[in-house]
Amino acid sequence: MAADQPQRMQIEWEEWIGLQGLGVPALRAKVDTGARTSALHASDIEVFGSQAKPKVRFNVHPIPGREDFRIPCSASLVDRREVASSNGEKELRCVISSVLEVAGETWPIEITLTDRSNMASRMLLGRTALRDHISIVATERFQQPELTYDVYSTARMREGAPRRDLRICVLSREDNYSTRRLVEEGEKRGHTVEVINTTRCYMAINALSPEVHYDGKRLPRYDAVIPRIGASITSYGAAIIRQFETIGTHCVNGAAGITASRDKLYAHQLMARARINMPNTAFASSPRDNANIIGLVGTAPLIVKLLESTQGKGVVLAETKKAAESVVDAFRGLKASFLVQDFVKEAAGEDIRCLVIGGRVVASMKRTGAEGDFRSNLHRGGSAKSVRITKDERETAIRAAKAFDLNMAGVDLLRSDAGPKVLEVNSSPGFEGIETSTGKNIVGKLYETIEARVRPMPIRRRKSAG
Repeated sequence: MAADQPQRMQIEWEEWIGLQGLGVPALRAKVDTGARTSALHASDIEVFGSQAKPKVRFNVHPIPGREDFRIPCSASLVDRREVASSNGEKELRCVISSVLEVAGETWPIEITLTDRSNMASRMLLGRTALRDHISIVATERFQQPELTYDVYSTARMREGAPRRDLRICVLSREDNYSTRRLVEEGEKRGHTVEVINTTRCYMAINALSPEVHYDGKRLPRYDAVIPRIGASITSYGAAIIRQFETIGTHCVNGAAGITASRDKLYAHQLMARARINMPNTAFASSPRDNANIIGLVGTAPLIVKLLESTQGKGVVLAETKKAAESVVDAFRGLKASFLVQDFVKEAAGEDIRCLVIGGRVVASMKRTGAEGDFRSNLHRGGSAKSVRITKDERETAIRAAKAFDLNMAGVDLLRSDAGPKVLEVNSSPGFEGIETSTGKNIVGKLYETIEARVRPMPIRRRKSAG
């Protein structure tokens, strides 16, 4: 036998196999030389992506009797092929390519996807999957080393899962830098990214089959949703996200966290509950308490901030107590809700934006207000540059994001003599300023957390009887 020829392999009519590239390390397969192409039991089969490079998503249920356990998979669509089943019925099936593993040997095979839930074997090995060095013994089972389904109960199953192409929804009404970067970076990583106008979504709310619809059609099941919800549509945007959460879709930021971050009064109460340091803040409803809330905060200068303020709009610096009283009276006259806050003089018109993704600070920038402006917002003409933050600042930013249960957050803080003080937690932070100032691929880091989050979870072992 030539050195480059594989050794003879004998397999029985049923063997344990693995499918590399799909994250299926253990599967019982039936050998059927009467079938041309191999077939794999799959559910929720869905073609997606572009017409030029179509892909297919599906769930594999490797353990008979455990349809509750699934491994989400995706692969390039090789073909759509009409296949006749054993009873003579013809079915148009999706065809993919994967790598078959038997007893440590591997080779590529084509596989059709179909419903085999009523079959004892989750996979059928057709004759085109069998190499020339393989001989079949039809009277025995498991000639090659046996595997076990126990592997699906270990962390190794999740850690070893291959990266797969995802179908991502970006909820956004704006064609801006952040939205374009999410599409660009996602497609570069092989994902299909669809931008959906939040206000055009509508919902079917019921117990049996909750759905999200758009433009006259039910939206597909997405692997993940990235919310880019504008402040003006917070309530409706949160409702749409709750619907996706009800369906079981992974949302980068949940509805509760987004809603809480947009309610400035509630946001400060949450941070106070979490013992997060922030400027002294006071709120009252009655005009009779104007002087009282100013006294609670401290001496002038003071900040008067509308609850619905964004991007520095509706934020006023009152240099004196009299000026503060005038601003408060003016806001009362407009029937506007507002907070009064201590002005941190030592910050000198600068703040730090820490971008927290997946429970860690991935980038930070120092923002400086335009000349003569105490606000450091980039939308108000401020400038930004990369900055090294302290351990205390890093921990404060992470704690602030955690208080709102946000997987992605822009945490704005001031450097004060008493340590970092959090001004705001932004649940839809922009990417342009921080990517430009730091030179980091922030959107790429976001996709890394999504890709890790959608890996299959280990199955819980069932308790044995007795």
